[in-house]
Amino acid sequence: MSLSRRGLLAMGGAAGAVTAAGAVGAAGTPAAAIDRDNANGGHVRTGFDRLAADGYRLLAGQRVGVVTNPTGVTRDLRHIVDVMHPDERVDLTAVFGPEHGFRGTAQAGGSEGRYDDPATGLPVYDTYQTSGQRLADIFSESGVDTVVFDIQDAGARFYTYIWTLYDCMEAAALAGKRFVVLDRPNPVTGRAALGPVLRPEFATFVGRQPISQAHGMTVGELALLFNGEFLARPVERLDIVKMADWRRSDFYDATGLPWVPPSPNMPTPETALVYSGTCLFEGTNLSEGRGTTRPFELLGAEGVDRAWAEAANAEQLRGVRLREAYFAPTFSKFQGKTVGGVQLHVHDRESFDPVRTGIALLVTAKRSWSGFAWRPDNWIDKLTGSVSVRTLIDAGADTDEVVGAWSGELAAFRALRDRYLQYR
Repeated sequence: MSLSRRGLLAMGGAAGAVTAAGAVGAAGTPAAAIDRDNANGGHVRTGFDRLAADGYRLLAGQRVGVVTNPTGVTRDLRHIVDVMHPDERVDLTAVFGPEHGFRGTAQAGGSEGRYDDPATGLPVYDTYQTSGQRLADIFSESGVDTVVFDIQDAGARFYTYIWTLYDCMEAAALAGKRFVVLDRPNPVTGRAALGPVLRPEFATFVGRQPISQAHGMTVGELALLFNGEFLARPVERLDIVKMADWRRSDFYDATGLPWVPPSPNMPTPETALVYSGTCLFEGTNLSEGRGTTRPFELLGAEGVDRAWAEAANAEQLRGVRLREAYFAPTFSKFQGKTVGGVQLHVHDRESFDPVRTGIALLVTAKRSWSGFAWRPDNWIDKLTGSVSVRTLIDAGADTDEVVGAWSGELAAFRALRDRYLQYR
């Protein structure tokens, strides 16, 4: 991959200009300006915090629609829609809900549909599984001039909100709408990109474009990447309202921001920490812990015994230990049945590699439990972005061999990613 001319224009402050509540802050921003953004210490200020503190000048004279969910909150846990709606400085006219819905009432694979929000009276449009011209028509029907995106991400390629971002940017470009991203932290830091890179033939809603499994970017940075590299028709008026006081090494508990579960099975930042690796178990016949109080930290199936935990700990994975565990999911796989498996206990998150851990758990599950099977639709290929992980594990490859197979593609993505990073 190489940085396109469009990407260079975006980074240089043309069609894809980055703004911070009206002040340009693109990748070419002098280091001193970036330092000023982060010199105050203390709590992170989100993109919305900075937008509001600037009196919403970036949205002046615009009819505004917001793509958001329950995570779009202020530090005092007021939803940004509830804050902006009565404010005369903002002409908020519509809300767009993603998977799980605007107010978050739907489970995985569901949404809330079209309705009028009881709290504000605003029309809420459903964006889930809607893209292209169909979504562009929804934006046009709503009458908005500017689409604002404010959703907390979890840092993994297959977490669908970043593809809601992509689809909404594509639709905004088709409809001729301005697009504004209010940035929020990557909860598992922005230090590194990890894992395999999606191959285009495996594109789905859990991965539209070739980024790595753990991307190590904020939604604002991803928006710049999407606009510069992947959108066939870039958004002409794209603004990123950057955070202040966030650094790439920050885990979520360092931000001072409240954690609101971005989806029903992402209850804590600790869930996000393991998710980019253990979500791979969605592609198997083992439970990924849905229906428990520790989704993606508890993994198991009927017939699994302590041999799996022993085999996994023998891998000497950095930063994590595996405990033999038994649990009974209240819904999803093995509902109401007691299953055996493992629980992840991350004791050193600085050295923990969630993707390598997920691969090691797949390798050892297959070796230690005779009942191991991939989901019949080969969903694992959609999650990992190719057939490589599945076929290598089936052929008896060890963890090092599977992880080593994506080293070249990951290096190329890291080089591309570096050009769009906005924070130190």
